[in-house]
Parts: sequence; structure tokens; C-alpha cells
Amino acid sequence: MIVGLDMGGTHIDAIIMQDGKVIKVVKKPTDYDDLFHSIWTTLKELLQGIDQSMIKKINLSTTISTNAIVENKTANVGMIIQSGPGLPNEHLAVGNKNVFINGYTDHRGEIVRDVNTKEIDEAIALFSNTKIEDVAIVTKFSTRNPTGELEIAKLVSKHIQRITLGHKTSGKLNFPRRVNTAYLNAAVYDTFSRFLDNIKLSFEKEGIQAPVSILKADGGIMSIDAAKDMPVETILSGPAASLMGIQALLDTNKDAVLLDIGGTTTDIFFLADGVPLFEPAGIKIDKYKTLVRSIYSVSIGLGGDSSITVEDKKLKIGPQRQGKPFACGGPVATPTDAMIVLGKLDIGDRALAKEALSQLATNSGLSIDEVANEILDTMARMIKGKVNELLTEINSKPVYTVEELLHGKKLVPQSISMIGGPAKALAPRLEKEFNVPCHYPQYYEVANAIGAALAKITTEINLIADTSRGTLSVPELGVYEKINRHYSFSAARERALELVAERATSMGAEQADLVTEIIEESVFNMVDGFTTKGQNIRIKAQVKPGLIHKLKGEQHA
Repeated sequence: MIVGLDMGGTHIDAIIMQDGKVIKVVKKPTDYDDLFHSIWTTLKELLQGIDQSMIKKINLSTTISTNAIVENKTANVGMIIQSGPGLPNEHLAVGNKNVFINGYTDHRGEIVRDVNTKEIDEAIALFSNTKIEDVAIVTKFSTRNPTGELEIAKLVSKHIQRITLGHKTSGKLNFPRRVNTAYLNAAVYDTFSRFLDNIKLSFEKEGIQAPVSILKADGGIMSIDAAKDMPVETILSGPAASLMGIQALLDTNKDAVLLDIGGTTTDIFFLADGVPLFEPAGIKIDKYKTLVRSIYSVSIGLGGDSSITVEDKKLKIGPQRQGKPFACGGPVATPTDAMIVLGKLDIGDRALAKEALSQLATNSGLSIDEVANEILDTMARMIKGKVNELLTEINSKPVYTVEELLHGKKLVPQSISMIGGPAKALAPRLEKEFNVPCHYPQYYEVANAIGAALAKITTEINLIADTSRGTLSVPELGVYEKINRHYSFSAARERALELVAERATSMGAEQADLVTEIIEESVFNMVDGFTTKGQNIRIKAQVKPGLIHKLKGEQHA
């Protein structure tokens, strides 16, 4: 048995799967003021009558890190940054306290100037005086040589325990993005740790012993121990679960639009020839560009529980959500109330739903049924408008998928696949707006939990081999090996695939699920004067994200 949990902004969705079939489903409201109670009561109901010894693993997705960043509920972070010459510091000052230190490591990993320990002592004093308990340390070219970061961390760790090192966040080059990534990792560390404590406590209370993994932004999963050290990887975990759930339930090999319409937001994804679009450089969250690998997704503030107002006799839906639908005891009218009035949802009090829409009807000069239909039509038009805007942007530049760069590809969606509570009610309206088939699956209300349950463990590494210096490094793993000057490109490729498989296995991946691949590679000669001194080899390898298997079920249009 596999348990899948999705901690959404509105609901916790939970499912149990056995032999490729869903055998139990639970959906309960999320109370972020008492997250432990929300998780525990959901688990208790889900596991009632289930032999817990049969549960082999638990996979979950969560919006906890994303919400903390977007809502500005992160910890105060102290940054120690060594940028070296030629780069202004102003745009790198992302922390609450930023200390820029001297010293420099060049692009080949050679230490040009050592760290000044007096500067580190001054930074520690500053952080202590301002009660900062989370620190990120980032030195330029630390992916080539992490000595500076490690030396600084050794000094800081005598006073502050929660430390993020830039070279551990990603082996990719791009110093500003690595600074942002390290900052965000430190900023959400406390929030994410409390979330994991709640998860562990809930499982202990139910006597669950199965290993627990968390969905990452690229659609793969990682163990909770790995996630605790690198919570930044779980940003956009929720949308990743949406994508994996849609792909598990509604398969296509054509260009398509994928939608997850929840209570608070609508998440939008795209497929190119059936393969998800990807963020090649790294995800952008709020104002921060990062090095976190991610599927391409965009969220808009439009959902079943979005607040509705009338301005100049026109309906305005979202982006705010003020609580439950009026029919369920909430403060204002929502699209869910409209669905209840039209008989599309069998929840809440229909009389209250009509009451909520009556004032909107009066203000807009429509009947209650007319305003209910207009609300759903307005949602469909808003989604169509945003999708068209995104398609224009996507088709103006190279199209990257999780598998490859598609040269000259122009995305022309042939269908829409959608999940989420409002999916059934909105499907015919979206089909009319887009003029393409619109499908929703049997388990459309809990598809995120299914996506989390069926996701595979995935990971990536960046290998750098410099034969002139005789060094091979993989920053993410802390691997630093000696090689000879005749070390070959093919040997580096083989070593990269071997190490990425080892990393995935250490994270809990089954050997049968491992599909490794090289996703980036380059080699160039190192020349001194007129003489070739060696080669610089760079290889990025990954275990491909994917699903354990597809879930066969009914498809609706």
C-alpha cells in the first residue's frame, strides 16, 4: 500500500493505493493554525480499518515553503557573501543582514585570496546582536572549490547551528541565483522543520513506521531527511503533485493545457507532444530567481473559494480568498456558491448559496441563476485569457521540456486536462472557450494526492573534471576526487551516471525505478600560451522524474 497526501491551501487530500488502484479517499479542510490536528485527523480517518503494517511508503506534497515565501512569513537570515572582484553587491543583498567579505576563488577553483577570519568574527557578532539564527554562506565559484564556504561554516557553526552552504544548493553556475537559492533555503528552514515535526508526530500518533518522502518542484520525490536539509527543493511541491496527478490519470502525446483548479488558486501547465514544459535555468518564486529545477507552472489567484464582488455591474473574482463558501459558513459569495446554486456541487446549504448570490444579482441586474452562470463563464474567460498570455510568451522563445530542447517548436494545445474540485462544473465552459476537448478524470478531486503517491525519486548532480589540475568534483555530494591528465570525456559521463544512481539509491529509490540520463555536457581545452594543458569537462546527470505507473480510470469530457 502507498499513502499519498497533498497539503493544499484549502484542503488536505489523502488517498491509499494498492496494486495500482485507489482503495480509499479522504478530503478535509486545512487549518494552518493547527496543522498537526489537520494532518492527524485526516490520517486517522484515512487509516481507519486499514492494516498499517501493509503501508510500504508515504509520499506527500505541500505548499508550506511556497506560502511562507509569498506571504513573507520567513525567518530572518544572515548572509555571508564573497563575491570577488567585478560584481556589484547591491543586488546580492537579499538577507535581513548582509555581510560582504574579502577573499576570492577564481573560475577554475584556485584560491586567489584567503578568507579573512576577522571579518567572519564581525559577522557572527552582528548576527548574534540581531538575534539571527539562520545563516547562508555563499562564495563565488564555490561549486569549483568549496574550501572558502566550508572554512567560514566551521567558524560560524560554533555560534549558529542552522547554516546553508551555497555549493550544496546546486552545482550549476550562476552566482546571483545561487545566492537567492541559499537565502530562500535558510529563510524557510524553520517553517519547514516545524511542518516535518507535525508530520512525524502525526505518524507516530497513528503508529506508522513507513518511510516518508516529499514531492519536489521537478515532479520527483526526496526523503524527509534530505528535505529537511534542503527545503528550498520543495518550493512548488503542490503544483508538481498536480502535474503528476494529471499525467497519471489523463495521458496524451499531444500539445495540451493542464489545469488544477483548487479552492484558492488555479495552476496552469503545458505539454509539448505529451511532455511537460520545464524551467531550464531554475524556478522563480516571488521576486527570487533560483537554481531549483522545476516544471513550468503558473498560479493565478482564482479558485472555487475566491471572493466575488461587483464593480460597475461587472463581476470581479479573486484574487483574494476570505474563507469558506457562504453556503458552508463563509463570509462572502464564491464560485463554489454558484456551483451549488446550479446543482453542480452537492455540499453546503443551497439556500445560503442563493442568499450569497442574491446581492450580486441585484448589483449586476441579473437573476440569481443568471449571475451563477455568469460567474462560471467569467472564470472560464479568465483562465482562457491567462493561458493565451502564457502561450504568447512560451512561443516567443525556445521550448524546453523535461526531456529536451525543442528547436522551432510552437505550442498549439489540442486538448485540456483538468483536476480540482471545480473541474466537473467548469469543463463544458472551458471546452466552449478554448474550442478543444476538455477532460477530467475519475478522481479529479484528489488527483494531487494520487500524483504524490505515484511519483518516483529523482535527483541530479553536476560533475566537473579538470584534467589540468587533476581534480573531479560533484558539489551536491561533497565528492572531490583526484584524476590523471588523460581522464576521458566518456569516463566522466560514466562516473556521472554512476554517482547520480548512487545518490538516488541513498535517497530510497528502487533499482527498478532508476532511469539515468545526461541532460547537459560540455568539454573544452585548457590552453596556456600555445600549449593545451588539459580539458575542462562539465556534465549534468539526472534520474528522470516520472510515475511508478499510470492509473487507469474513467475519463470524462
